Amino acid sequence: MGKLVLVRHGQSQWNLENRFTGWVDVPITAKGEEEARKAGAVLKGVKFDLAFTSALKRAHQTLDIILDVIDQKDLPITRDEAINERHYGDLQGLNKDETREKFGAEQVHIWRRSYDVRPPGGECLKDTAERALPYFENTILPPVKEGKNVLVAAHGNSLRAIVMVLDKLSKEEVLELNIATGTPISYEIDATGAVTSKVIADMQAVEA
Repeated sequence: MGKLVLVRHGQSQWNLENRFTGWVDVPITAKGEEEARKAGAVLKGVKFDLAFTSALKRAHQTLDIILDVIDQKDLPITRDEAINERHYGDLQGLNKDETREKFGAEQVHIWRRSYDVRPPGGECLKDTAERALPYFENTILPPVKEGKNVLVAAHGNSLRAIVMVLDKLSKEEVLELNIATGTPISYEIDATGAVTSKVIADMQAVEA
């Protein structure tokens, strides 16, 4: 039985500023650092065999802090843009409230929450899933099925795609799924790839 732990990066500067971030390489904030330390505190009892992260620094920073807290800084790490955040195209860098004023709240909601409607020049969740899931199934999942413990630090939408498969969510159900920043989601997975248990960490009582 292997363990797969998914963690969305801690709050980024553009999360704080309410901007569409996508592939823009912004750092995490002081609050994001605190969230990462708390995630590490939750994971102190787990001995990981390897870790995966995206090509973006907010995920790297979060992973580095977690590994420092759990004293596993020598863990092998693989970075790949396959699990980058969804690319928001022309919306990247725009304030979300100002974008609603410009394009209308209904249109922005469609861009953000539909499964297969792309924002201008960007990706929809379906596109994100089509690059993230083959990488997950071919590279991340196999060592878990072999009984290894694997940590993944990535992004809201790439992780939504992965959770959609693990939790067997429909395209409609995944649209209601929110992945909180800095909150470990732990799965026990058997040799066939079947999920035997899932735990979302309760971060309210955790001290950094």
